[in-house]
Amino acid sequence: MRVVVTIGMMTIEGMVVLAYLGLGAAAGVLAGLLGVGGGLVIVPALFFLFSALGFSEKIVMHLALGSSLATVVFTALASSYAHHKHGAVLWRVVAVLAPGIALGAFGGAAVADRLPTPTLRLVFGLFELLVAAQLGFGVRASPQRGLPRRAGMIGVGTLIGALSAVLGIGGGTLTVPFLVWCNVRIRVAVATSAACGLPIALAGSLGFITAGWDNPTLPAWASGYVYWPAVLGIAAASVPCAPLGARLTHTLPVETLQRLFAILLAFIGLRMLI
Repeated sequence: MRVVVTIGMMTIEGMVVLAYLGLGAAAGVLAGLLGVGGGLVIVPALFFLFSALGFSEKIVMHLALGSSLATVVFTALASSYAHHKHGAVLWRVVAVLAPGIALGAFGGAAVADRLPTPTLRLVFGLFELLVAAQLGFGVRASPQRGLPRRAGMIGVGTLIGALSAVLGIGGGTLTVPFLVWCNVRIRVAVATSAACGLPIALAGSLGFITAGWDNPTLPAWASGYVYWPAVLGIAAASVPCAPLGARLTHTLPVETLQRLFAILLAFIGLRMLI
């Protein structure tokens, strides 16, 4: 017999759904406002939420990474379309990067499957601290050279895809600095990076689904390491909230908020490491 716990007039399940929606809204606004990927917030939040729900500690980080990547499919589609309408996406660059990105993301999911949760927490926590330092101190890539040839672009794409899958992110924090370093204007780099997030998310999600398909400790409603209630709840709120964040950039002190967000990321990173 199934027991439903209620707090006030709301069940635990209802509170979890609200948590997914709130997380999606926060990730969407932050992505639009500060230009950072939602995975930086979604992965640690899902890790702690899944742990509280009693999911197996052996795969809780894998579920957080795979589910985060699956949400990027929806946000990448929405943001890519918005940037495309403004003519800001370098589709020829996306086309050259995409094969390596897809290969790297699928392989990165396989690598993540072989790493235990403590190791994945360590890697993600260190990355959070790195991004926090970059945001807090305002470090920016400077134009140094042109884009590499096709073989170089495929190699870079493979590296970006693999790292993004292991970290459960859409790759913006990796792709944008690379493109700016290669003399791509920042607005165009952000737009092109958003489009590159789609092959990362699709291939990475498929990789996590495949890698975890036969795991006996998976919760109900999971396909491999993708937990669909979280994915759908987060996506339902993040997609409509991203444009709100973009509009707020014109009314809020973005540099101040960026430094505050850096402090939050540093706290999250340290919490993941402890």
